[in-house]
Amino acid sequence: MRSFDVAERRARLARRHRLAPSDRAASVEEAARSMVCLHATDPATVYLSARCRVAAMTTADVDRALYDDRTLVKHLAMRRTLFAFPREVLDAAQGGASAKVAAAERRRLVRAVEQAGLRSDAEAWFDAAREAVLTALAGGREATSTELRAEIPLLEGSLSYGEGRSWGGQVPVGPRVLTVLSAAGELVRASNAGGWTTSRPRWATMASWLGRPLDPPDEATGTAELVRAWLAAFGPGTEQDLKWWLGGTLAGTRRALAAVGAVEVDLGGGRVGHVLPDDLEPTERPGPWVALLPALDPTTMGWFERDWYLSGHRTAVFDGNGNGGSTAWSDGRIVGGWHQSEAGEVAVGLLEPVDPAVERALTEEAGRLTDWLAGVRVAERFPSPLTRRAGGKGPVPEA
Repeated sequence: MRSFDVAERRARLARRHRLAPSDRAASVEEAARSMVCLHATDPATVYLSARCRVAAMTTADVDRALYDDRTLVKHLAMRRTLFAFPREVLDAAQGGASAKVAAAERRRLVRAVEQAGLRSDAEAWFDAAREAVLTALAGGREATSTELRAEIPLLEGSLSYGEGRSWGGQVPVGPRVLTVLSAAGELVRASNAGGWTTSRPRWATMASWLGRPLDPPDEATGTAELVRAWLAAFGPGTEQDLKWWLGGTLAGTRRALAAVGAVEVDLGGGRVGHVLPDDLEPTERPGPWVALLPALDPTTMGWFERDWYLSGHRTAVFDGNGNGGSTAWSDGRIVGGWHQSEAGEVAVGLLEPVDPAVERALTEEAGRLTDWLAGVRVAERFPSPLTRRAGGKGPVPEA
């Protein structure tokens, strides 16, 4: 059985994820393909993740890919998470992940609407609301959620959440209808009414945005295609890594691994990983490198079993729901994080002592990121414990 030690896994991470300076991507699209897709829950993550991987990239380059060329498309998929997919991956993502999300979200919404007493026949209500939305967006029209709710009475109404809790409140049903239709591949988050750090999507039909409807394969085929792409970018990985990333079942993960002919490899400590059958050659180690990755970057979020690159800093980097914050990397492992001052200056907070050369390199990278941001401040939607307590110079103590 082929063995992969931690050093080789970190070398693969550096080169395949385009983080080593010698392996930068030539375009935003190439960077996204290298990662299967980019996280888009925080709108700024798409831009900052691409910036780490593409030399001399501007926000206009991402805007072009998302809104002009439409070579990257935001779509709800694995783990009910929003991603920016390369256009050619969308069909597989729909068949292998999004369709299941859509079915589950529809069931949840219909049940909640009936329990709240908003509609006596929530199934019929949803079908009518769906038809009204698709009719309103016919002919290539784009509209915001607010505009659609003002036009379509079926989208009116709110549901309570967290009753009796300090964080409780009301959530309108209209946006949830749009969420289900987007996961079903019928709607898409089209152009953005806000800046690159905000999410104010105008909705459109997927068919009008792409020039064709999605053509998803069956679930097994779609899952296998996603697994093949993940192994090429993140392999070797364990069954648990893939099960978590897919948001699926262990049985479905194993079937997909078998379908792509994945080969078992030794990750040490009795752990078994998997790679594609033609991907067993050693990876040449890159030179020294550092990177400042944004919150929810796909490298940080790519695996479930993360000790080999977290270096014991899990509780500082990830919140209680498993969301990874902004991170500072050195040679394939997380050594700290970064944050911005009120003035927008980027500063690194270390979680452990590092070589002086590494600290200098991180400081220089912080300066480059400060210049690139040009005064724009990025607010993380899910700040990590490290982000919350960062601020002073020197190492940030573990909680």
